[in-house]
Amino acid sequence: MLQSNILSFFYETTNCVLHGSQGQFPLTQNVTVVEGGTAILTCRVDQNDNTSLQWSNPAQQTLYFDDKKALRDNRIELVRASWHELSISVSDVSLSDEGQYTCSLFTMPVKTSKAYLTVLGVPEKPQISGFSSPVMEGDLMQLTCKTSGSKPAADIRWFKNDKEIKDVKYLKEEDANRKTFTVSSTLDFRVDRSDDGVAVICRVDHESLNATPQVAMQVLEIHYTPSVKIIPSTPFPQEGQALTLTCESKGKPLPEPVLWTKDGAELPDPDRMVVSGRELNILFLNKTDNGTYRCEATNTIGQSSAEYVLIVHDVPTTLLPTTIIPSLTTAPVTTTVAITTSPSTSASSSSRRDPNSLAGQNGPDHALIGGIVAVVVFVTLCSIFLLGRYLARHKGTYLTNEAKGAEDAPDADTAIINAEGSQVNAEEKKEYFI
Repeated sequence: MLQSNILSFFYETTNCVLHGSQGQFPLTQNVTVVEGGTAILTCRVDQNDNTSLQWSNPAQQTLYFDDKKALRDNRIELVRASWHELSISVSDVSLSDEGQYTCSLFTMPVKTSKAYLTVLGVPEKPQISGFSSPVMEGDLMQLTCKTSGSKPAADIRWFKNDKEIKDVKYLKEEDANRKTFTVSSTLDFRVDRSDDGVAVICRVDHESLNATPQVAMQVLEIHYTPSVKIIPSTPFPQEGQALTLTCESKGKPLPEPVLWTKDGAELPDPDRMVVSGRELNILFLNKTDNGTYRCEATNTIGQSSAEYVLIVHDVPTTLLPTTIIPSLTTAPVTTTVAITTSPSTSASSSSRRDPNSLAGQNGPDHALIGGIVAVVVFVTLCSIFLLGRYLARHKGTYLTNEAKGAEDAPDADTAIINAEGSQVNAEEKKEYFI
């Protein structure tokens, strides 16, 4: 009744409007709002000679006539009313509020402008289904992500390890209200051990979400057989050293304590070969420790093993420097003999010892050894030559002194007598042999 009276009053008023109002025209614009939000409807007139403005809903019900509220709806409020503008707000917008709203300028004839209110349906939080824990390595997994209530239909995207998966199935269905949609997407893939602990993400993109997409996440749990690797503490084990072999095993479920064997049997020396968790410690390595060591890991899915071939190397020996003793070529006879024999013995001893001392060396300096031997041989030969020459000279001098006294004898008898006479001073002649 009130609405009818208001309309009658203003229709009568418009009959008195001057003909100059014929050039006036209301201006409006379309509005898009998220469900549950607030929509502002604005109608403007650039030139108005006190002509009334009116807003009506898609059902042609008057909402406001100038600054007077015509429809009892607490969600509708007046924002601004003047001769040039009429703005109203609709709060808590629902999908049923969507439609074409009309702004009327009561000239003769009445002029109108349409504004379409679009209400966006917000998609519900997505849900991932199809995962059953645990999944065995090599199985085919099918995950489905689903969301409802979007208007228009939402877009679903899949990510694994932050990398988008493109090959997916997409399905869109209209809801019972014939306004919103239910969207689902299915992801199929075969899992392996690298997928264990990986987060698979379903992301819903929609214009109502203001660039903040809704996501659902599923962390994968994959069971797989162990993988085994043996890591030695040193790459070049030597006699006398300690060696630690670490059995690195990975699997899900976690492998049970590992089993160590040598050459297919139990460890032969438990006192020196100590197992501590996943480590095998071998103390004071020797040649008997050579062989193939095996580490075996087992879980409920299966078992796996790895082998390590141990070769114990000799401890390298150090080559001592050779000292050359020079010969004294100007020494007396007795000392010369002693000195010349000593280098010869030393040289032969060195020449016999050098090859053995170099047996454990890698890459000996053969040129240096050959030079040393050549010098020793040369010095020995020089010493022998000088010794022989000295002895020959000394023997000649002795024979000459023994024949003194018979040099001037005219005949043999006289020489003998002179020689015998020389025996008188025999006690004065003494010969010393060293």
